[in-house]
Amino acid sequence: MKCILVTGGCGFIGSNFVRLLLRALPESRVVNLDKLTYAGNPASLKDVERDPRYKFVQGDICDQDLVAKLFADEQISTVVHFAAESHVDRSISGPAEFIRTNITGTFTLLEAARASWLNHESPATHHPSRFLHVSTDEVYGSLGDTGLFTETTPYDPRSPYSASKASSDHLVSAYHHTYGLPTLMTNCSNNYGPYHFPEKLIPLIINNALGGKDLPVYGDGKNVRDWLYVLDHCAAILTVLQKGEVGQTYNVGGNNEKQNIEIVQTVCDILDQKVGLLPSGQPRRSLIKFVKDRPGHDRRYAIDASKIKNELGWEPSVTFEEGILKTIDWYLENPEWVASVVDGSYQAYYQKMYGGR
Repeated sequence: MKCILVTGGCGFIGSNFVRLLLRALPESRVVNLDKLTYAGNPASLKDVERDPRYKFVQGDICDQDLVAKLFADEQISTVVHFAAESHVDRSISGPAEFIRTNITGTFTLLEAARASWLNHESPATHHPSRFLHVSTDEVYGSLGDTGLFTETTPYDPRSPYSASKASSDHLVSAYHHTYGLPTLMTNCSNNYGPYHFPEKLIPLIINNALGGKDLPVYGDGKNVRDWLYVLDHCAAILTVLQKGEVGQTYNVGGNNEKQNIEIVQTVCDILDQKVGLLPSGQPRRSLIKFVKDRPGHDRRYAIDASKIKNELGWEPSVTFEEGILKTIDWYLENPEWVASVVDGSYQAYYQKMYGGR
């Protein structure tokens, strides 16, 4: 892995992964291609921006000429593809950008890798290059009260976001089977941790609770998700990159099923302990406000991560109880990062999502 292209490396998971790569692979170079949409923040990698092994390129994964030039100029030998539109609510109100970025962008990267890596003299099955596509458990649809998603669970996406990610997954698989491109895929559960944009549940609740604002909870709050600490996820991706079998998919989960309302209440209680009650003397649970559910809200996700454990030796090292404390501490210690991302456009989005509910 002499030169690794990370797409979306200024995003939540991507920035944490870039940092891990530079620490774990001192002989490798990392090229970070990021369009810097609302969720991409170069400040998330301020601590590594002067590392000579790191290069940031602002650009769009749908730009064929740019992507092809990067492969040629940087001698890209590995791709870790995070770049995606990823928020279900945004996909419901504006699906077009999800189709463009998640499907066309993945196609553009696959084509560039195929053109750069494959030739008759050096077939991909013997080539050291690897293309790792990072996906989501949402492609599998919604579970009932029992059962777990496995790597063979049929796809049943329920939102424009999950449908676009399912499409990109199928493209990645097709490029392996048709062209022999050395692809790998991971499907992960809900991530949380440092540098998380505050449109997602945990950072939104932390930010609002600190500001004494309403804490919007969809429906009855009993939707269940499996929560995975972001640094555990990054370790899993690196494990798959180094040890995974080409053409295989690995589910990555945290073994932490929680109802949304449990998450919100836990964050409230921890903040009450760490920073005190609200100025009114009320606990932060008093800010919880149940709002109209979003369309097609999947009831439960849960990952069976036994394959990656049994075959590659990875399993989560951080419990939810440990991870949520680490996460809250990070947000308390980095208010300037939050302030830099919660700008006017975020406020307009927040009003659009929750103002009329």
